[in-house]
Parts: sequence; structure tokens; C-alpha cells
Amino acid sequence: MEYSPEVQEMVCVAKGPKNGPAPIPQEGAWVQAKEVRDISGLTHGVGWCAPQQGACKLTLNVKQGIIEEALVETVGCTGMTHSAAMAAEILSGKTVLEALNTDLVCDAINVAMRELFLQIAYGRSQTAFSEGGLPVGAGLEDLGKGLRSVTGTMYSTRAKGPRYLEMAEGYVTKLGLDANDEIIGYEFVRLGPMMEMIAKGVAADEALAKCTGTYGRIAEAAKTINPRHE
Repeated sequence: MEYSPEVQEMVCVAKGPKNGPAPIPQEGAWVQAKEVRDISGLTHGVGWCAPQQGACKLTLNVKQGIIEEALVETVGCTGMTHSAAMAAEILSGKTVLEALNTDLVCDAINVAMRELFLQIAYGRSQTAFSEGGLPVGAGLEDLGKGLRSVTGTMYSTRAKGPRYLEMAEGYVTKLGLDANDEIIGYEFVRLGPMMEMIAKGVAADEALAKCTGTYGRIAEAAKTINPRHE
């Protein structure tokens, strides 16, 4: 290491306190994180691209500094889904520091990685006070049955009003309207479970019937409409 002449001529003064970094909560313990391998935790975060035309929700499960599990969910431009596919291959097995300094293809995913790094490095993870953290596979449970992202998609115009297209329950197939043409309920299909049933040999019509449900007062509707075609 090279020192400037000014530093070389200085008198050496002993350093007093050597208390190390402040401990952070990690998986039910207080840890003085000094190395990358001291970092553990499961957490979620959202990132966005520079023109703010899309966003990524990223879930990471980090054990001893290594990303053991990654869930990448995107919304926005269509290219983001392919970026997410590549990022999923890149993330697993890297340390959080490597991942922070790796091109994750999409700007929104890179920003999400930055936000998650801050959460994990400062002990603000979801598992900060959960003893032992969560097992690998916990991130996948976020998707629930059918392993499908929970998305909300609504469309509205001043001239024709709102259209519910996708809710937490599933893909909306019908809107129930009252006598004033106000929405009072909807019919939906749980696409994930339906596709699983079909894959197991259940007839498509039967699977569709079993995975169709309603919400609200659609039984009282004066009329129903298809939100995509009417």
C-alpha cells in the first residue's frame, strides 16, 4: 500500500474503541455482519426501470451470503418476462454482493436487487426475527395454489366505465351489473388449479366448472357482461 509523504511523516496515534459493526437481526439472532457470508434472510422488494414503464417484484432467500432461492415477477413491457427468465438463471448460487454487481438483464430487476440488498444488509428482512429463517421453497409459497402470480388488472374509460380483468381470485370471465349498470360482483376462473387438473387427466370442461367461482352479489345481477368483449 502506498502512503503519501504527509501521512508517512505523521505521528502514530492508537485507535481506542474496537466495538465492530452494530448487530443486525437475522433469522432470530443478532449478528455482527463483517463478511458476505454473515448475511442471511428472506425478503421481497420492488424495482422499476428508468422510464418507469415496468416493475419487478423480487423475492430472495439468502443463506450465509448465498442466494439459494429467487422468485422474479414482472409487469410492464413484454420483454421483461424474458429478462426475468435470464435473471432467474443468473441469481441462484451467487452471493448477494455478486448479484448486486451483475447485469440482471432488465433495469427493473437490477433496481429490485439493489433494494433487496439494502434490506438484507441492514437486517430489515421478512425473517429478521424468525428463528432459523425460512426453508428454501418458502418464496414459491408466495404464489399459492397453482403457482401463479397474484395480479390485479383493471381497465377503465370515461365513456364506458370500468372492466375487471384479473383479480386475486383469478381470471375474470363475467361482471355482474345491477339495474343502474353498476358492478355488484364477478365470476372468475382459477387458471393455475384448472391447468393442474387438466394435466392430471381431468376433462377441460369439468376442470373449468370446478375452478369457476363468484364474488359479490352476482346472483342478484340484472345482467352480466364479458369484460373483454362487451
